[in-house]
Order: sequence, then C-alpha cells, then structure tokens
Amino acid sequence: MAHIPVLLKEVIDGLELKPGMIALDGTLGGAGHSKKICEAIGKDGILIGIDQDKAAIARAEEILKDSCKFHLFVSNFRELSTVLQSAEVPQIDVAMFDLGLSSFQLEDSKRGFTFLKDEPLIMTFEETPGEGKLTAREIVNEWAEESLADIIYGYGGERYARRIARVIVEERGKKPIETTFQLISAIEKAVPTLYKKKRIHFATKTFQALRITVNDEIGSLRKGLEDVWSRVSVGGRIAVISFHEIEDRTVKTFFRSRKEFGDAELITKKPIVPGEEEILDNPRSRSAKLRIVKKINASM
Repeated sequence: MAHIPVLLKEVIDGLELKPGMIALDGTLGGAGHSKKICEAIGKDGILIGIDQDKAAIARAEEILKDSCKFHLFVSNFRELSTVLQSAEVPQIDVAMFDLGLSSFQLEDSKRGFTFLKDEPLIMTFEETPGEGKLTAREIVNEWAEESLADIIYGYGGERYARRIARVIVEERGKKPIETTFQLISAIEKAVPTLYKKKRIHFATKTFQALRITVNDEIGSLRKGLEDVWSRVSVGGRIAVISFHEIEDRTVKTFFRSRKEFGDAELITKKPIVPGEEEILDNPRSRSAKLRIVKKINASM
C-alpha cells in the first residue's frame, strides 16, 4: 500500500519554506513530507531526517535522491542533539514531526502494529529491538493487571480498560499471548457485543496504548520538543501532526508554554484538521491534528 502523507499542503505552506533552509524531519516514515520539503529548500538546502526503522531510512534515501542535500539517521528524535552533532549542523530553520504510523509500518513491519494481520506482539519502532528492549509481548504477559488497565485507559482512552486487563490476565494464565490475533481474541471476550459493531475496531485503543508504552512515545515527544526548540533559529517554525488526544495535548501544552514564556507565536490558534476530500482519499488521516509554532525570541 502506498504511503500518503497527511496534511501535506498545510505542512508545507505552514512552514514557509525557502531555498537554502536547513530542515528537520524527526519522523521520516514514508518520506512523503520530506520529499516536498526537499523540493522547496532546493539543492542549497539541507534536510536532516530521523527514523528508528532502518527500512524507512533505506526507502527515504531512494525517494530523496537528487532533491536536496540530506543526512539520514537511524535514531529517535529524542536524540536530536546527538544527531545534529553528527551532521555538523548546530542550528535548524524549520522542523516537522508526523507522529502517526506509516503505511509501511502497518502493512509490512511484521511487528504487530496492526490487528488486521496475525503477527508477533513486538510493536517496537526499531526493526530489530535490542536485548532488554520492552515489547508488547512482555507487557501483555508479565505486567500486573492494574498496570495493564492503567496504560490501556491512560494511553488509549479505552472505557473498558479494566475488563480488558482482567481478561488478558485470565487468558495468559492458560497460555502465553504471543500474537496479535491472540490478543484480539482476549479483547473481544472482554468488551460488549455492541462495542464490536462500532466504526472503529474494538482493539484499536488497546493496540495504541501498547505501542505508546513500548516506545515511550510521550516521553520522547516531550524531550524532542524541548530539544528542537533549543536548536531552531529565531523566526523558525515547528509543525507537529498528532493522531490522538494525549499527543495533541502534549504539543499544545508545550507550544502554549513557550508563548507564555514570550518566545513563541502560535501560528495555529486551533489545530488544522483534514478536509472531507482528504479523509475520503486517506481514511487514516481522519484523526490528524496539525499545530504550528514560530520562534520569535532566543530562549533564555
């Protein structure tokens, strides 16, 4: 399945890109946004791209060739300072983060991001997680029932979190839950019949919560925003596309704190969301929210 970048025009217009700029894409994914950024900043511009998935980096190298100068890193945007030091780039002009999963991760990763395929419960953004790396399998099979319920509710907003946690513990007592379909089976037993008939799949929020926990996505986002703010030049802009409430709230809180501090202008007073046409073309975009901020003073 082809990757379709979300809110592409809105991101490119909102960043006010100019030839020769140094741009950061902290979440390369399918490189759809990066391709357009490269075209806008031109041959004299530089793109710094980050992704934890080696396969994403390899695809991006092919997509971006001949567009602009670029440096791509297998890393997490929470390691931004190290990445920029390696690229010998002390400051950037614009930055963007698309916090959604790419189509490739959903369709081809074989790491359990999607409930449409029977895959191992891994859910790490890294293609090959290192020894000791937390996985969804470990959470599902080893964490206490209360802890399971807390993350499913806190990161997924799942109203049946406690019921789901209880059934997971019951099912893993019979045999370990190793795959996505085994987990879906447990969730299905926990939720009411009517809940299974809603437009959004009944396992969506639980899978989201597990993925966020495995990858410490909210912790990474907070640190990434702080680091990129210290590296973006005065007059520079940061654009963030989020896909669920806790991400959007984290971005909104950070941007507003910079405004209150006196060194930011909110370009988007309210988040930009996809129009009907984009949602029809790309249903996955329906929950996307774009916020953009401009740095107007050097941070103290």
